[in-house]
Amino acid sequence: MILQALVRHYEDLAARNQIAPPGWNQVKVSYALELGGEGRLLRAVSVQESKKRGDKEVLTPRLIELPAPVKRTVGIAPNFLCDNSSYLLGIDGKGNPTRARACFAACKALHEQLLSGLASPSAQALLRFFRTWDPEAAEAHPALQDHLSGIMANANLVFRFDGAFVHMDPAVRQAWQTHYSAEGDGPRMVCLVTGQEGSVEAVHPSIKGVQGAQSSGAALVSFNAPAFCSYGKEQSLNAPISKYAAFAYTSALNHLLADRRHVYLMGDTTVVCWAEGGDPAFPDAFGAFTFGAACSYTEQELRDMIKQLLKGNPVEYDEALLDPERPFYILGLAPNAARLSVRFFLRNSYGAFLKNVQDHYDRLEIVRPSYDKTVNLMPKRLLGETVNPNSRDKSASPNMTAAVLRAVLMNEPYPATLLHGALLRIRAEHEVTRGRAAIIKAYYLKRPHKDIPKEVLTVSLNPDSTSIPYTLGRLFSVLEAVQSAANPGINTTVKDRYFNAASSTPSHIFPVLLNLSQKHLRKLDTGLRIHYEKQIAALAALLPEEFPAQLSLPRQGSFQLGYYHQTQKRYEKKEDADHE
Repeated sequence: MILQALVRHYEDLAARNQIAPPGWNQVKVSYALELGGEGRLLRAVSVQESKKRGDKEVLTPRLIELPAPVKRTVGIAPNFLCDNSSYLLGIDGKGNPTRARACFAACKALHEQLLSGLASPSAQALLRFFRTWDPEAAEAHPALQDHLSGIMANANLVFRFDGAFVHMDPAVRQAWQTHYSAEGDGPRMVCLVTGQEGSVEAVHPSIKGVQGAQSSGAALVSFNAPAFCSYGKEQSLNAPISKYAAFAYTSALNHLLADRRHVYLMGDTTVVCWAEGGDPAFPDAFGAFTFGAACSYTEQELRDMIKQLLKGNPVEYDEALLDPERPFYILGLAPNAARLSVRFFLRNSYGAFLKNVQDHYDRLEIVRPSYDKTVNLMPKRLLGETVNPNSRDKSASPNMTAAVLRAVLMNEPYPATLLHGALLRIRAEHEVTRGRAAIIKAYYLKRPHKDIPKEVLTVSLNPDSTSIPYTLGRLFSVLEAVQSAANPGINTTVKDRYFNAASSTPSHIFPVLLNLSQKHLRKLDTGLRIHYEKQIAALAALLPEEFPAQLSLPRQGSFQLGYYHQTQKRYEKKEDADHE
């Protein structure tokens, strides 16, 4: 299913002329070797581009469409027209000259095979270069001296002749296309992706751009142990995929990963998405709404568009028409040694995914502090509520990250690890933040529990709730306010000392807190004292004569919501008074 969707995406991109044709790929190139008519190396020139990273301008390799590179293991395997100095010059900086000479010999043989017989001047110049070049004297060649260290640092090199790249010569390109399209070395079998008979690709091209994976690329499909073999078939013959399908799915995925504006990093998971047809407006709008990516519209304009899409109406976005019925795909990948793990692969209509995300935001909606201007809690911020703010690594648990994203995108119950992570931070920091309160609310709205009634799972304070744990949380907030009013600027508050115990064993703590509150009330002026006494009396009237001995985990969640709602109501009143 994943490979089929990626092959279809490749064909969509090819129809839009947005991706290289079969046999070609985008390759990072740093230097060009300029050849003369007799194949003599005239000079080496940098083709790198200057890009801004932060406050600095740095040189980065240029992406050029070239013959598709081979998938290398430990053996010697040359590429056509573009490779590193070991293959094109017979030298490298790895201290293994014997291997470098063998690489050059293999590369020379490949170019002799493909270019012999071509009348093209650039092809003949390249053949003369390989026939006359002496790897033994390469490091001392005057044409290389200006860039020798960069060239030998595993940079990719290409050839230029008479002011033009050799790979742009029509005769040379046709020679490569004929070679690439020729029958492969693998046996002919029915491809599991296309359903067509063809030559099986034994080793699939690498996938680059997944966070944490090897920079040289990793495999999405591979077989490297007898345990993966069956019916006497080894390696990729277990699951035959044709040469075309292997090229198409890897090219499509590398194209998606290269577009960093539409790649979203969540923990160790790299997320990409696309719509059938290949229109970039779909992932652009989805990324802005779901992951908070930058877009050309204001937050309000984007929300208005989403409302129309949720009603089933197409919407114009950056001169493209977003159709809510368009099939949409979301793929989450994570590194796994030299391979990639699929965290999730989801398919649905574009509108259905947007509705699931909107339902998620609706469940998370909760009264927020005045300083918090963010309307929707994006996944990265939500997951950050489970992380120790003092830890060096600010990433949430990888497994939890993938499970939360899947729950959001598929409208499934949230994983218990999300709730437990938020509760753990509340206990450690004695702080019920907006995000943590929203997690508790959303979790129990999706997973109803008899110990936390729906009446407490509200956006703001529900003064009519008779839930005992919720009322205890509200009472704790009022008692904290009394202490704060009586002792402005106090270093250690009742919240710091008693919050965890009050939410888990109220019968042990609340008598102590009520006794302390009487001492605090005596320090207040008459008007303020009466104000707080009325609040305490009103809340106490909703409680039984004896406080509960223990509160279960869901009841503790109810307590924490009551505390959060009451605290925000208290701040809201204070802000109103400040504005009067």
